[in-house]
Amino acid sequence: MTRPEPAVRRARMAVMGVFGLCGLICAVWSASLPSINARLHLGEGRIGLVLLITALGSMACMPVAGRLADAWSSRAVVRVIAPVAALTLLGPALAPNFPVLLAAAFVLGGALGSLDVAMNGHAVEVETRYGRSIMSTFHGVWSLGGVAGGLTITVGLHLDTGGTALMAGAGVVAAVLFFLPGKHLLTGETRHEVAGDAVVPSGGLPTSTIVLLGVVALAGFVSEGAGYSWASLHAQGMLGADPATASFAYTAFAAALTVSRLTADRLRSKVNPASWMRYAGSVAVLGYALVLVAPLLPGGRLAFGLVGWVVVAAGLATVVPAIFSAVGAGGANVGRALSWVTTMAYAGQLGGPAVIGPLADATSLGTAMVVPGLLAAVIAVAGPIVVRRATAKHLTTAGLD
Repeated sequence: MTRPEPAVRRARMAVMGVFGLCGLICAVWSASLPSINARLHLGEGRIGLVLLITALGSMACMPVAGRLADAWSSRAVVRVIAPVAALTLLGPALAPNFPVLLAAAFVLGGALGSLDVAMNGHAVEVETRYGRSIMSTFHGVWSLGGVAGGLTITVGLHLDTGGTALMAGAGVVAAVLFFLPGKHLLTGETRHEVAGDAVVPSGGLPTSTIVLLGVVALAGFVSEGAGYSWASLHAQGMLGADPATASFAYTAFAAALTVSRLTADRLRSKVNPASWMRYAGSVAVLGYALVLVAPLLPGGRLAFGLVGWVVVAAGLATVVPAIFSAVGAGGANVGRALSWVTTMAYAGQLGGPAVIGPLADATSLGTAMVVPGLLAAVIAVAGPIVVRRATAKHLTTAGLD
């Protein structure tokens, strides 16, 4: 494999910086919600509406960002929207009342959604020129940025710094820091480049393939979100853990997901993309099987369940990055295709709790975990088919079929 050019290696580090700062912004927003709640006396219902409006803002702006990335280049969109996204933290931080907070949350969501599409589009371009899989690492760095953002708010509040000052300060600092990686992003983006041993095809993906990629990404987001949202509650309610111990289920899941993303790229580069999707989905299915069986065991239920969540995370860690890489293999109009795939994935993020929560109330949380388990099976079965369709021309041209 040809060693990437210095500009491409610098761009790889720059994209890592963008992903890390984006993760920090998202974590600052999430970690600041309790202080916003206390300041404006919102309550759980209105906080839920704020989160819904934020997600709707993202979904509304993602298709626009995709079109702009195709028209102007993902580099241009990232350089403009990244500092703007950071500064939109000031809106919720300074909102004097609930209606203003809703408007600010929509703007924040729109900016973050636009950045999500643009930075993933540029990550696809960098991966293409780099000549091997590096997408999972970018998403792993996003998770590390999230840890940094959460710690920033936690430590700041323990030092008696006001939530408004912390949130606004983080936004301003992140906006300034975005200019550092921005100048090292790739210039002269094109879909007719030679990347390592592969020639990237010039034709775009058909709509049916984009939709199917979006469905698999949706399944990945719901299955992954179930771990983030329900692992601790499952450990407490179904495995008999006390609250302090149950919280470790979330930690184990998040840590396994992050480590897997940071370490999987070299292995993923050696495996056919369709086969990798089959392996990833199958591992996730195995993990959910362990989670479902754990409450039925006579002993060792908690340990068995924790192992299950770690296996789930290891399987799901590379699903969405692999889908984004497959979109990039389609050639032209990557921004638009990626925006629709990402929008569908976010729809899954919204719809997952709406399905799992009521089902858990009607039956049990253990029974509700069948839903993400089945979606992991969808990834294992449908994922290889649609990834093969998306990457077929790329693999044929590269001589990898």
